[in-house]
Amino acid sequence: MLLSRSSDLVTWALQLVNNSWSPTVGQQQLVNNHATRGAPYKHDELFELITDFLFKPETPLAFGEWAEPDGARPSLIKECPSQSFQAWRLLRHLKSSMADGDDILLEPYLQSWDELLNFMESLGTMVSLFSHKVKEKVVLIRELSLKHSGKEAHGKRSPPEQLQTLFGLEKRAYRSVRSMVEAELREGVVDFSRRTDSGCRTLLRLHRSLLWLKLMLEGLAAGPDADGRFKTPGELSRDAYQVALAPHHPWLLRQAAELVFLALPDRQHFLQLVCVRSQAEATPTLRVIIHALTLLHAQTQRILSEHDMLHLP
Repeated sequence: MLLSRSSDLVTWALQLVNNSWSPTVGQQQLVNNHATRGAPYKHDELFELITDFLFKPETPLAFGEWAEPDGARPSLIKECPSQSFQAWRLLRHLKSSMADGDDILLEPYLQSWDELLNFMESLGTMVSLFSHKVKEKVVLIRELSLKHSGKEAHGKRSPPEQLQTLFGLEKRAYRSVRSMVEAELREGVVDFSRRTDSGCRTLLRLHRSLLWLKLMLEGLAAGPDADGRFKTPGELSRDAYQVALAPHHPWLLRQAAELVFLALPDRQHFLQLVCVRSQAEATPTLRVIIHALTLLHAQTQRILSEHDMLHLP
């Protein structure tokens, strides 16, 4: 754990909260819940505030407000025992990533990908053709963040730095998509004519993969065709791939992708991943996930487009 009950930490936190902290709405509510008397915080009260904020247990949440305006609104995204992918956890990370206005917070964005990787890896070993590349990109952005912050050689942070990270006050270059784009442009890391291992180029590749997953899930949520037939997951994945990824892949990789689509499990396996037993149960849950992915994809698209980064080599 980053936090300890040290006097330096609590003393600095008192000064931060009482004098200079500009909290988010959610953080302000926490403060109000712990200090309604108008008196200075006691050390134990502040420590309770901090630990409540950091270590409140994760539980499935209601995500009705994330449904499409005319869509069904499932009251609860269920916990699925004995599997690594959890839809409610994915939604929690997606929502956190979009908690900063017109920006995307990078670590929750990457945590969303951690959960999407659990989803991909639940589809069988053949999907590693895609998931391995995605995992490399997630790791690369995190490594760039560590390298830029200069923290990779130091296992500990000072108490002020711990709380800056806790309350989102740290002005790091890789805190968000916008801050990363601006920092890499400023430092000349991004090259518009040749390939570089920049965070921006890596994000663009993740952005395209997100579209592939979103389109595939849209197909799974859709009804049958005029003959009452549902497309197989392999067919849906192929259709999504042709739109999102194939235009950017060489011929050999496109041929390898065909083998992945043939090896995908049946539709029932996909339904089990979101903890439902029928298509009727699955559609409302899938639409909530799709809507969240659509919001994230659209915001990332806007940021990259503003800086002409949608076609980085």
